[in-house]
Amino acid sequence: MDRSTAEPRRPVIVITGAAGYTGMHACRYFAKLGWEVAALTRTAASASKLISLAGDENLSPDVGTHVRIAPYVCDLLDKKRLGEVIRQIAPDYVLHLGGKNSVPESWQSPLLYMESNVLSTLYLLDALRPFPKARIVVAGSRLKTALHAPYHPTHPYSLSKSLQEAVALSWGALFDQSVMLAEPCNLIGPGPSTGFCALLAGYIVRTERMKGQSVTEAAPAPFRVSSRHAQRDFLDVRDAVRAYGVLLEQGVPGRIYPVCTGSIVELGHIVERMVALANTSVPVQWGDTAESAATEAYRAKELEDMGWKPNIQLEQSLEDMIQYRRAGKEGTI
Repeated sequence: MDRSTAEPRRPVIVITGAAGYTGMHACRYFAKLGWEVAALTRTAASASKLISLAGDENLSPDVGTHVRIAPYVCDLLDKKRLGEVIRQIAPDYVLHLGGKNSVPESWQSPLLYMESNVLSTLYLLDALRPFPKARIVVAGSRLKTALHAPYHPTHPYSLSKSLQEAVALSWGALFDQSVMLAEPCNLIGPGPSTGFCALLAGYIVRTERMKGQSVTEAAPAPFRVSSRHAQRDFLDVRDAVRAYGVLLEQGVPGRIYPVCTGSIVELGHIVERMVALANTSVPVQWGDTAESAATEAYRAKELEDMGWKPNIQLEQSLEDMIQYRRAGKEGTI
């Protein structure tokens, strides 16, 4: 990256998957901290989103026009290009958010998920070997499954994230790299998410926009929820990004860190709270899936010991998701 000699050297962080839901929040967060952000994205179209984000005058009022977000078009599966980019950047920190995260899609393209989540992680870590002081956080998943016999992964996505975790920590141990695993729960909040709450927020806004249209307009099909009693831990994406920052600076290499609130909420409760925020009636169809078994709650105790705790309340996260879609900001933050 282009580092000005007229000011003190700033920490340099590589963020993969930078144009994604969490990635865009991460770029903004670390830029506001004053770090140099090397934002890796797979396509030029995605990079254009980050150029717009870098131009946000609210990011760096203390240093005038200095831009701290530099997009790099780089497919993580292009080993040669990736090595060139990493050598050019020479990072102090790396936040690996790139990869695939759709359970349904993983059934359709299982090999793509192995490549995107496992092979890309190995290519990235190998490219970072010339920079042994770089501190690396790999974003894993609470949906992982145990890698011991008998093998019963729930879906190809969970298998890919389990293998990603195993190879990342193993590679770090083999080559003395500072690799830490973050395991976030269900992330919510404003931005281009495709999670359950985001889908409901989009449905609410579409239903609001239909209000007052011609009576001949077909009514929307009800939003279907498979189980009222299914339980999840929901954390605001902005709090998750703060947690990643804490781990980058204070985490212990080789460790796995849950990133969660420790509070379990039923989907029925989430739906009721979101529907209450709507400006019109929202039809919901409840499924009869018997998903009522208690979900294990995990405390982010290690992160709490480092001084982190969630700051954004659930109600605020849900409202921000709906307001984001009302503003028509899809694809940005």
